[in-house]
Amino acid sequence: MGSGGRGYAGRVSASTDDLRGAESSGLLPPVHESELPSEHALYRPRHGARQRTALTSAAVFFCVPLLLLVLGVRPPAIENHDLAAFPSIGDGWGLFTGLNPWATDNLPLRPQALDVADAISRGLFGEPPPLGQAQEQQGPAQGPVAPPDPSDEDRERVREAGFPRVIEGSKGWLYLGYDMLGACLPEKPLDDVISSLERLRDAVESSGRKFVLIVAPDKSTMVPEYLPKDYVGQKCASEARSAFWRRVIADAGATDIRPALGQAATRLGAPVYSKVDTHWNYEGGLAMTRLIAEEAEPGVSSSWKASPTDVVKRDGDLPPLVGRKAQFPMQTYDLAPDGQTVRSRPIDSGFREPLKLRQDEGPGVVQPSVGVIADSFTLLATPFLAAAFTDVTAIHSDTIGVDPASIGRMFAEKDVVVFEAAERSLLGGINPLLDKKTIDTIGHKLAQHPR
Repeated sequence: MGSGGRGYAGRVSASTDDLRGAESSGLLPPVHESELPSEHALYRPRHGARQRTALTSAAVFFCVPLLLLVLGVRPPAIENHDLAAFPSIGDGWGLFTGLNPWATDNLPLRPQALDVADAISRGLFGEPPPLGQAQEQQGPAQGPVAPPDPSDEDRERVREAGFPRVIEGSKGWLYLGYDMLGACLPEKPLDDVISSLERLRDAVESSGRKFVLIVAPDKSTMVPEYLPKDYVGQKCASEARSAFWRRVIADAGATDIRPALGQAATRLGAPVYSKVDTHWNYEGGLAMTRLIAEEAEPGVSSSWKASPTDVVKRDGDLPPLVGRKAQFPMQTYDLAPDGQTVRSRPIDSGFREPLKLRQDEGPGVVQPSVGVIADSFTLLATPFLAAAFTDVTAIHSDTIGVDPASIGRMFAEKDVVVFEAAERSLLGGINPLLDKKTIDTIGHKLAQHPR
């Protein structure tokens, strides 16, 4: 004990001498600041109150989520994608770049945290939380775009501010940001889009088949009254949309579905689009089915009778884009093509593989065989397509570019070729069927089997 005490005193004495020497020379003391005498001007405790608070907060932040994972708490997939997987060490530098999306997706209690952030932002600041969407673009990466006209301030604002994933309108209405982004900064000029559609029409009709083009309008086109008074892209999107609809009907020969959707909304006393989803509902799907039927066989739908049945709830596809979740009700319908016998049925398919539907002949049932190149808007038409067509095959447009020759061979068996596409996919120039090589490949196969 004695020798230990003397040693300690010796260290203190030596330390004091060192301090005096350091002070006289103008150098920093050769010891940690926490080991200095408390009266020294440079003394600082190793762990002050603020440091302890910060360390405790960090421990809670990192350890509680890990503890929750150990206890079996698993985060749900609240966005329109599967939860990011933990990056592999074989990914090289991707191991580090992949950690952030993995941690973001797999954080326990994330939905609750987002709800709290939403409540605080709206309650204190009167606006929705940005949730990282201000600088993120919805949709594919944009290709080179011609410099905007100096007088077009709104187009320049699009470049500078970026585009939100979701535009929040009044009365709880949400709109997809890409509706505006694709219109303002398209990947293909409108002239090229119309040229491709004309090329597709020529390829189908020159083979002796009927071609039907249906553009599913964006919600911002059919229900613009709930959009904000001012939003990024307002001017350029409105101008691009007007030019698109004028030319897609006059030049590309599209069958305009907007009047039918407007009539359905009038009958319902409500829009055929949901507040929280980008797509039309079953009324829109029924209007599209009737339009295709009349193009394939005029007058065939005069005997049709659609009767409302159950109301189902669906998850909206827009709230997950901003870290939220919401459901909406949707009325379903039975369709009796002859006015009496119900032939519609639920169809569980996204038609990434060809969806082939058959129906017996009868009153109100379309006789010509039909091939449909479709997208997600067609999903809500499939129960009615199954009811009212003797022979219809649907394939998603996203699969067209993989093997267009096989699509051409499949549609060579059809009398009518229908191309249904969302307005945003054409106006933004991103639809796979706008590729001229793809069109030529399909057209070549159709030409080998003329009607």
